Amino acid sequence: MGRLLDGINEPSDLRRLTPDQLEQLAAEIRQLIIETVAGVGGHLAPNLGVVELTLALHAVFQAPEDRIVWDVGHQCYVHKIVTGRRAQFGTLRQHGGLSGFPNRNESPYDCFGTGHASTSVSAALGMSLARDLSGGRRHVVAVIGDGALTGGLAYEALNHAGHLGRRLIVVLNDNERSIAKNVGAMAHYLSRLRTDPVYFRSKEECESLLRRIPAIGPQVLRWVGRVKDSVKYLVVPGMLFEELGFTYLGPIDGHNIPAMLNVFRQAQAVEGPVVVHVLTRKGKGYPPAEKRPGKFHGIGPFDVATGKTSPAGRVSYTEVFGNTLVRLAREDERILAITAAMTRGTGLTGFAQEFPERFFDVGIAEPHAVTLAAGLAVEGFRPVVAIYSTFLQRAYDQVLHDVCLQRLPVVFALDRGGLVGEDGPTHHGLFDFAYLRSIPHMVVAAPKDENELQHLLKTAVVHEGPIAIRYPRGEGTGCALDQELRVLPVGQAEVLREGDDITLLAIGNMVPLALDAAAQLARRGVHAGVINARWVKPLDEERICRQVRQTRHLIIIEEHVASGGFGGAVLEMLARWGISGVRVRLVAVPDTFVEHGAPEVLRAKYGLTVEQVVAIAEEEKRKRASLKLATRPR
Repeated sequence: MGRLLDGINEPSDLRRLTPDQLEQLAAEIRQLIIETVAGVGGHLAPNLGVVELTLALHAVFQAPEDRIVWDVGHQCYVHKIVTGRRAQFGTLRQHGGLSGFPNRNESPYDCFGTGHASTSVSAALGMSLARDLSGGRRHVVAVIGDGALTGGLAYEALNHAGHLGRRLIVVLNDNERSIAKNVGAMAHYLSRLRTDPVYFRSKEECESLLRRIPAIGPQVLRWVGRVKDSVKYLVVPGMLFEELGFTYLGPIDGHNIPAMLNVFRQAQAVEGPVVVHVLTRKGKGYPPAEKRPGKFHGIGPFDVATGKTSPAGRVSYTEVFGNTLVRLAREDERILAITAAMTRGTGLTGFAQEFPERFFDVGIAEPHAVTLAAGLAVEGFRPVVAIYSTFLQRAYDQVLHDVCLQRLPVVFALDRGGLVGEDGPTHHGLFDFAYLRSIPHMVVAAPKDENELQHLLKTAVVHEGPIAIRYPRGEGTGCALDQELRVLPVGQAEVLREGDDITLLAIGNMVPLALDAAAQLARRGVHAGVINARWVKPLDEERICRQVRQTRHLIIIEEHVASGGFGGAVLEMLARWGISGVRVRLVAVPDTFVEHGAPEVLRAKYGLTVEQVVAIAEEEKRKRASLKLATRPR
């Protein structure tokens, strides 16, 4: 007997299956996801938790005419498999293959591109309004996790949707987690809905009683409505969703396909906004992921039989950051740590365990994290806000207005700076230099290796003002770590190699690349000087200008977009100093959103390799020789 999955090429194929067959299909899809992610890595636990939910959605709603918007989008693997992309699923997150997130360029079924949390209800409401303005009748569904409900944007959208009263279905996928276990009052509220059977039993008994009352006129009907509402207010204080203007359905077992088919059909009949509360288990069907959903949220290749990943290699930048912050916090009680639902991902697990009263996970609420830090800084504390580069973008106004304008001593630790690989354009940290260096009072640094990272962190916690340290994802260089931490002079670069032919000016993880390129160039007779800029702002202007005047040839290397980044800062400086007659080449990412793929593949594509820097330097040497020949007196 063949697999049912082999006959599923589009969502309409699901509608000919019985509930029992859908259950069998769910098991087959789980196995495909486990085997695929074990080979290429990806978001395992979130996708295993939504298998039945996704099948039920596509069996009831008629996408792509009906719109299904996935919040964050890291749980869209089942959706991709049943919307005609099963044959390409093995290319997941590989360069040129399927994206790990919804992508409008990839399929008409991906109606909205996502990658950051809490956006789905806003986008879906916009689609609902567009439908009504154009006279359509399609259904619009936003699938949002309880973790994404910790983000303020979700509440702004729920508030507006309830006010407008348009047809909109919000499916609340409640698995009690974002990556780590959820925090906050909303998590507690949902827990009460999830675990307290009294409300649902009371509501059902009350409605059964009311149905027996003879219909004797409008007055009784109004009384009936008031009694039903009274039960809600009595048993579940607030009834948050219904008070916002939504009809609330649930909670429903998110692994019970017949129950979900039924509730989604009920939701279709509601003439207004409705919340369908669905309970799922993250990692469902794979014991290692069920036991450790945080580890298997996003994971590299692993052994299916054991759930074990490859042994760790060199210490990562994230680990060095976390360990160093713990050391510093032992010496200074003013140091606090703040993160936005990324305790493990930012390396703060050890800090949270040792200093629980000085650690704050605010949920997926980056703007709040930054302004919270500002308030703490006003009162004399030294908050360290650890957020991935791509997610700090969500708090730009708070960085500018609440921290920098007041020149508050807040430290921003920007993990995942540069190319992060397989998660693609929503996750690359390629814009941080540009969006931070333009803000007055902000200091921006990037370490050349993990040893320099620990010294920069020591520098940051004593700096009297806002400061950001940006470092890459993954393993460090393997360099030795100094035992004693020291404060580095703000704005002071270091010359790592002397050379009078050309200057290689690099920042962050591009410094080792520049050193390797200089070594290769030396073997070819080109003497390249190498400067570790270390600081994007302020620049070491005197040191850089002195070296540039000497060589008259400059190659700037950064893992960042070319527009407005470190290279832009250097060019502005050269103009300010009136330095002319210098040939400048900028090696950086062009003005584009970079696709997903292994970092080494992307670096090769965009010119960030030793070989390509060497080729540029040799080309510059040939041009200089030609210029000298052309201008030689005859």
